[in-house]
Amino acid sequence: MQINKADLMKNRVQILVQGIVQGVGFRPFIYSLANKYNLKGYVLNNNLGVLVDVEGETPSIEQFVKEIQLNPPPLSVIDSIEVSNILDLANFSRFNILESSAKKDNFVLIPADIATCDNCLEEFWSSDNRRYRYPFINCTNCGPRFTIIQDLPYDRKKTTMKDFLMCEHCLAEYENPLDRRFHAEPTCCATCGPQLLLTNSERQTLLSGNDNVVTYIRTLLKGGEIVAIKSLGGFHLACDALNKTTVERLRNHKHRQEKPFALMANSIEIIEKYCVISEQEKKLLLSVERPIVLLAVKPNINIPDAIAPGLNTLGFMLPYTPLHHLLLENSDGLLVMTSGNFSDEPICFSDDEAVNRLGSIVDYFLLHNRPIHIRMDDSVVRRQADKTLILRRSRGYAPTPIKTSFKFNAQILACGAELKNTFCLTRDNYAFISHHIGDLENLETLNSFTQGIQHYKQLLNLNPEVVVYDLHPEYLSTKYALETDGRLIKIGVQHHHAHIASCLVDNSIEGQVLGIAMDGLGFGEDGKFWGGEFLVANFACAERVAHLDYVAMPGATKAINEPWRMAASYLYKTFGDDFLKLNLPLVKQISENNWTVLRSMIRNGINSPESSSMGRLFDAVSSLLNIRQNVTYEGQAAIELENIVDKSEINCYEFELTNEGIIKAETLIKSILEDLFNNISIAKISSRFHWSVVYLIAKIASKIRSERHLNQVVLSGGVFQNMILLERTCLVLRGEGFEVFTHSRMPSNDGAISLGQAAIANARLAKGV
Repeated sequence: MQINKADLMKNRVQILVQGIVQGVGFRPFIYSLANKYNLKGYVLNNNLGVLVDVEGETPSIEQFVKEIQLNPPPLSVIDSIEVSNILDLANFSRFNILESSAKKDNFVLIPADIATCDNCLEEFWSSDNRRYRYPFINCTNCGPRFTIIQDLPYDRKKTTMKDFLMCEHCLAEYENPLDRRFHAEPTCCATCGPQLLLTNSERQTLLSGNDNVVTYIRTLLKGGEIVAIKSLGGFHLACDALNKTTVERLRNHKHRQEKPFALMANSIEIIEKYCVISEQEKKLLLSVERPIVLLAVKPNINIPDAIAPGLNTLGFMLPYTPLHHLLLENSDGLLVMTSGNFSDEPICFSDDEAVNRLGSIVDYFLLHNRPIHIRMDDSVVRRQADKTLILRRSRGYAPTPIKTSFKFNAQILACGAELKNTFCLTRDNYAFISHHIGDLENLETLNSFTQGIQHYKQLLNLNPEVVVYDLHPEYLSTKYALETDGRLIKIGVQHHHAHIASCLVDNSIEGQVLGIAMDGLGFGEDGKFWGGEFLVANFACAERVAHLDYVAMPGATKAINEPWRMAASYLYKTFGDDFLKLNLPLVKQISENNWTVLRSMIRNGINSPESSSMGRLFDAVSSLLNIRQNVTYEGQAAIELENIVDKSEINCYEFELTNEGIIKAETLIKSILEDLFNNISIAKISSRFHWSVVYLIAKIASKIRSERHLNQVVLSGGVFQNMILLERTCLVLRGEGFEVFTHSRMPSNDGAISLGQAAIANARLAKGV
């Protein structure tokens, strides 16, 4: 047998790259790299990731692998690279991109939707480019991904673009390995791609043709009309944000009384007219995720009060689709871009659904014929000190998984809580937290929740063996879990333990910590509503070592929507019936008959569950200071209490801490009233109250450290979305030598509950409990 000396210099390897490597230009990147190093073979997508089979000279292969690691495509996230030597040479003649292959037992990570890239924008604004002003321009590095994917592997035929046959020019780009749109699945142009359509609220077609429609829509918006605009993951309700009458009309039609509207501007420079923007906030606004960023308002800005009533922040985002860029072209104005829904309902994402549900809100519909496969709200973030805090994790972030420091022992479905619901599915070292579903309080949102679970299970090829739920028996997520297949293992998890566990995962901590969970409420192990909790916890278990004293919530959910009820309950607990003699606006509005009924409810436990919630205490203080007696959205009373803080005030009040770890607020309530009656400003009182909570946390943390030798403190729960409280707490605790951990990859609110549930269930399964 004659040996070919050239073959002795050749080597063959197979490389499996896992992570976010599909839909981000990885195959064309590999193709170009292989040609650079004169390697032969192929690359393809499969249900594990990207598989590369190459042969060539050993040093070239080594450089090839090194460059994959060091310089991957900008939108990719590599979790692992496995290189296997293959003994038999295939004698490939060239390097090819092959058709994707699928294996039923495997899965890949799914890319998120990404804002229009600079390269596409350059083409978009170039009059000699064939995609000039085309509202659906995209490439390998930008555009729709998750919202159009129907199945994997990620190929055009498995997206909602499958019915748009590429013209010869687009096809040539798609098949050219040296082109930026090589195997970019949503590739299209004005000749072969989606088109815009303008209809009225009865869905009568008024205009078609991309540029004509956009020009007319801009005129309508300037004229005070409200337009439902179909975007990446659903519909926005848009109007001129500087038109006071139109903004108020939108509020009335949408049944959204005071919750702030999101705004879209054409540039950072325009946003700076209204808000103070740090360099970190600029980076967030310009990031590929393009979230809504909460920004501090400048004084004396000319903007309608109805945009964000009672708040000192505005939520801004920059255009993230070509259509947005067209709508705001050469404009120094602002557009309201709020979710296309009635309050408390999921965002509309199909044309029929939008017309049926939004017809009474809007004057016109700006539609297009590219279907959205799954709805996706905008994400909301803000900066705190040196980190980004996610308030709503959705478009741009989901479905990117959280990679955990441990391996899940089973495939788990965690169903989350009721408010700000997400669900979580697990496999290996990944927790796939869904996009923001919303508040599970009606059939529409429940349907969105169940459809989302099915879609994620299909895409990720997951078949959960365990389902996890919140202990609250009336949550729709709990009922869903308990009604699933009886063969599944079902595990109930306490709400605040899940909060702490989610922050442990967020920070890759696995040991025991002091967890401080503060929120509106969550069902406790004793059947009462918790929310001001100090837990010594790890993933497997949690011990409640201190908590706010219980106080009645007269009217139950009414006490959430009417903070004066919580104030009255705290006053009654502090003074008895004598509180009726106090000269407070709150007291004056309570009639004798109303109080007789309320007192009877409290005394007899009639529709007055007891709660240890810190969120409800914030509501009570807001009411005592006559800031907010009734709310129209969750957390409003506490947000407005935070907004008035006098940051120069450094004094505080005192809570009483019993030997049993019960935190009593009576002394604090008396001190607040004393200051109020002594004409201390409510801004100073608010600050003193915030400092009181901070020093309470520090006091208990020091006590637990001395008793349990725990120096790591984890903060979670919706109350810690309060920036004043969070920053002061971190400052004081770190000043006393504690390691303090907060959220960064997940929200601190109930959007992270499903992640915590999954981690706890996994730990219990490992321990056999």
